[in-house]
Amino acid sequence: MYTDEQLTCTDCGAPFTFTSGEQQFFASKGFTNKPNRCPDCRAARKASRGAQGGGGARGGGGGGAREMFQVTCSNCGQMAEVPFQPRGDKPVYCRDCFAQRAPTNSYR
Repeated sequence: MYTDEQLTCTDCGAPFTFTSGEQQFFASKGFTNKPNRCPDCRAARKASRGAQGGGGARGGGGGGAREMFQVTCSNCGQMAEVPFQPRGDKPVYCRDCFAQRAPTNSYR
């Protein structure tokens, strides 16, 4: 049913074999796409993602330090830190002012 297949790595351009065993494993996990990277490039990418502490868009919790930005609260004028780069077209609030402005959730 499965036969070894030669693929080309998108990172380094080297040919690699997508074995019948790997194809069976991919199918058992429900994966429909073939791998784009050779085993060495996959391992290097996985190691670099682990060092950055993130799971990216797929989640994973991360746990790494998040870059914080210093801002002046649009309501009270005090300095605050926020985890995003303000664009300048919307108000930015400190933690206390944001909590006061947040609507209460009646579903709890």
